[in-house]
Amino acid sequence: MKILVVGGGGREHALVWKIAQSPLVKKIYCAPGNPGTELLAENLPIRADEVSKLLEFAWEERIDLTVVGPEQPLSLGIVDIFQNHDLKVFGPKQEAAIIEGSKAFSKDLMAKYDIPTAAYGVFSEIEAAEAFIERTGAPIVVKADGLAAGKGVIIAQTCQEAVDTVRDMLSGNSFGSAGSRVVIEEFLTGEEASFLAITDGSNIIPLASAQDHKAIFDGDKGPNTGGMGAYSPAPVVTEAIHEIAMRDVLRRAVDGMAAEGRPYRGVLYAGLMVKDGQVKTLEFNARFGDPECQPLLMRMKSDIVPLLLAVANGDVSGMEIQWHDKAAVCVVMASEGYPGDYRKGDAISGLEDAAKLEDVYVFHAGTSIKNGACVTNGGRVLGVTALGDSVQGAIDQAYQAVATISWAGAQFRTDIGRKAIGR
Repeated sequence: MKILVVGGGGREHALVWKIAQSPLVKKIYCAPGNPGTELLAENLPIRADEVSKLLEFAWEERIDLTVVGPEQPLSLGIVDIFQNHDLKVFGPKQEAAIIEGSKAFSKDLMAKYDIPTAAYGVFSEIEAAEAFIERTGAPIVVKADGLAAGKGVIIAQTCQEAVDTVRDMLSGNSFGSAGSRVVIEEFLTGEEASFLAITDGSNIIPLASAQDHKAIFDGDKGPNTGGMGAYSPAPVVTEAIHEIAMRDVLRRAVDGMAAEGRPYRGVLYAGLMVKDGQVKTLEFNARFGDPECQPLLMRMKSDIVPLLLAVANGDVSGMEIQWHDKAAVCVVMASEGYPGDYRKGDAISGLEDAAKLEDVYVFHAGTSIKNGACVTNGGRVLGVTALGDSVQGAIDQAYQAVATISWAGAQFRTDIGRKAIGR
């Protein structure tokens, strides 16, 4: 088989890495890819949002399966376009990808189909938003309605901060058109978990549990990012919580999307808040999480390609996923200044030493090659991922690898996975 992976981040490097292990695959392309994917695939000079160019390449090369990593091309309708040209593609169609593309749609879906979530309101006018904020009180959560690369969520500690945030979003200063509407929610407390599943629109196959770390600093302090690290399995997802998440969240979401005439195929990612044995849904994403994808795929024992192909063909019934007993931890190394303005072009050292460590793989995200050297080229630069016999073992192995890698201004959290140890 010839497979095309769309995207150029750490998630896509992990997908290429896992797909490359399949005996079914003879050639992998990645568009645009990064220096990490280039070791396993042929990188293409096509951006993930250049859907017509991707289609032209896939058609001419007779690609057997296209795997879409990021949310943007899904929202642009890449799956619809490829399917209209009889090309097999993994991911939800545009009408289904709206579950991530619009937080307002997602919240309304949860309300309609009794999926547990926080109380909320959707606003495009500042006066109504201010009134809701005053009634609800702080802390309170303000979200840009559209896609904002994982950064469109602000937890306001005061009502005035919330009002200022809403004004900034609605004026187009913060997130452009993505903030033309805002969702304002009550603030939920508890412990977050990432619950991902593969679905063909009817059958649902859960993936292993995981937990992301959104805030930039240790102790979940500072602004939200696209994710500073993740680990799997997540002890907060007990058997009881798993059952609730499958029954009350994933099942109702998949059935609800079908009832809305928007059948959902692909990875459905539910961000959950767990407290006192109960679950509430924070959001849905229409793709693999990044960085959750990295530890999940390192733990996946099964060949991923038959699973991706089954979703593209619309039937995963009877399929199962085998998992390694080991735990996996991913520590994201980021550029100085991220998630705000950050530098590019700093030379990265130590990648070869990290690669020599057992059960460690360094997934590239924001890197490029300059004068033969690997340099920083993004906010989140690397996802240093390791396996261990326990979460603590995986933590130790991951941070041992992190210690070998450096560049000017590199930053990372030192507490990835600590919540699991606390349990």
